[in-house]
Amino acid sequence: MFDVNKIRKDFPVLKQTMQGHPLIYLDSAATSLKPRVVINAVEQYYENYSVNAGRGEYDLTHAVDQKVIETRKAVAKLINAHPEEIVFTSGASMSINLVAFGYGMKYLKKGDEILLTQAEHASNVLPWFKVAENTGAIINYIPLDKKGRLTAENLEKVISKKTKVVSVAHVTNVLGYIVDIKEIAKITHKYGAVLVCDGAQSVPHLPTDVQDLDVDFLAFSGHKLLGPTGIGVLYGKYDLLKITDPLMTGGGQTSKFDMCGDVAFLVPPMKFEAGTQNIAGIFGLKTAVDYLMEIGLDTIDEYERELKKYAIKKLSALPNIKIYNADSETGIITFNIKGVPSQDAASFFNSYGIAIRSGQHCANVLIDYLGEVATCRASLYFYNTYEEIDKFVEVASHGEDYLDAYFK
Repeated sequence: MFDVNKIRKDFPVLKQTMQGHPLIYLDSAATSLKPRVVINAVEQYYENYSVNAGRGEYDLTHAVDQKVIETRKAVAKLINAHPEEIVFTSGASMSINLVAFGYGMKYLKKGDEILLTQAEHASNVLPWFKVAENTGAIINYIPLDKKGRLTAENLEKVISKKTKVVSVAHVTNVLGYIVDIKEIAKITHKYGAVLVCDGAQSVPHLPTDVQDLDVDFLAFSGHKLLGPTGIGVLYGKYDLLKITDPLMTGGGQTSKFDMCGDVAFLVPPMKFEAGTQNIAGIFGLKTAVDYLMEIGLDTIDEYERELKKYAIKKLSALPNIKIYNADSETGIITFNIKGVPSQDAASFFNSYGIAIRSGQHCANVLIDYLGEVATCRASLYFYNTYEEIDKFVEVASHGEDYLDAYFK
């Protein structure tokens, strides 16, 4: 049975205070907190192994090699993929860059179309800008509906035979809507295009089955799913990985090379993993994935939805709060305190020990859509409680007193 109070004991950071108040962490969309078992896994690598992978013929390296294999299998199980389709990267940003430059730069040409939306994170916009600049491809945007959702119907309105890549988030990082990626994939493939999915906000919170969704590429970060920073994953259909070029080149990814420049790369995923990987991060990622799967992504999703509903009901009763995504399905709440700049509001929450995000949330194009300079974002995870929501709403109710935060 899910017991949030028992789970909270696993997270050392939650024992801290901030500004003299118990820490209330509502910024998990930026990065999740880390349970003790993940911290221990990273420490154990350095204490008990601290050697490279794939570089030696002694017991310690064999043990590390085995952990890398086990982690690849664990991540594959998490998203229902095959281990050879799991590429370790530094995070979702590197994963999308790998696709953009290794696939997009290689195959797109002048006049080809890349479809994005206004709701995309910078990591899923800027790489495609560079690809378009270098290939002559054209960036266009799938229109969002009145709520800010990407719908299959709106994709149908703009996709054409010129479209070669559709790159969208499964869950958007500001409004938190869940996109019907399975239907998006059907439409994308009907036109012969490739679907790249940003899973940074979905994989940590929702059951993800890449075979059922039929995405071509899926990118996500370890640090948003309880794992260490500096480790991430690119999933790709194996046939696509075989024809995608590495983003980086270096040791450990080739079967041969010579003075004449004749290079033969290893098969995926090793083809993409040049140099020394973030081995400590891989140790931590394995433990984080195991931790999530023990709780169950269905359980996490259900709990977050109920907590979000509770928060929205309470916030909606406050006349000084404007909410931009009251009906989104995930634990992301984007709002403003009327008449209060978002950064000042975040500082005010901080003075009560509440950590939220303010600004444009790396989704600069969406700000034009919302008609706001910036917003506040509170993002929930399964370690948050109803009592924390009560305190958050109480502080929000007198947010106009934000100047008090500067004179405490």
